[in-house]
Amino acid sequence: MMVKVLFFGVLKEWLGAAESSVELQEGATVAQLIARLNALRPTPLQRGIAVSVNAEFASAIQVLHAGDEVGLLPPVSGG
Repeated sequence: MMVKVLFFGVLKEWLGAAESSVELQEGATVAQLIARLNALRPTPLQRGIAVSVNAEFASAIQVLHAGDEVGLLPPVSGG
């Protein structure tokens, strides 16, 4: 199945793209998507990123479905 991944903030700069399509097995979770993205990059994504699925915040165990839109937002530091 294919999901669309949107990168926000510094993630967009680090990854060199605003979005990407990622192929996953049926029943894959948000955590499995992050692991797949990390396997494709020399530098893993930061811990603590916020994830949304179809514009709603999601946990690592949320199951993804074909056509889902996953947003990855970097952690925000309070100053």
